[in-house]
Amino acid sequence: MSKDQIIISGIKATGFHGVFDHERENGQEFAVDLVVKLAPSNASTSDDLVDTVDYGAISQFVYDRIVGEAFNLIETLAERIAQDVLAMPGVDGIEVTVHKPQAPIPVPFDNVSLRIVRP
Repeated sequence: MSKDQIIISGIKATGFHGVFDHERENGQEFAVDLVVKLAPSNASTSDDLVDTVDYGAISQFVYDRIVGEAFNLIETLAERIAQDVLAMPGVDGIEVTVHKPQAPIPVPFDNVSLRIVRP
């Protein structure tokens, strides 16, 4: 397995994920960070996009998931993002972190995040 990775941080969009009515009605900002583990390729020597994974396409998949179908749990959102990216040719594994900085928590906090790792 290659040790090469594409790292994308802070893809942001308004989503309607959550278990409470106000989360589903009003929405809130979510942010997603990714570490995409790449399959071995000759991209570094060919200098050709066809030999690597298009991080623009990955970012669009993530954005579309955030603004798309609403889920009760950020675990489900993270899993769907992982599935989308893992289906791309050239991807060997992924780490997905979903940030929910406006989570309905009754005490002061900076952020809630969930990280999943898939081979």
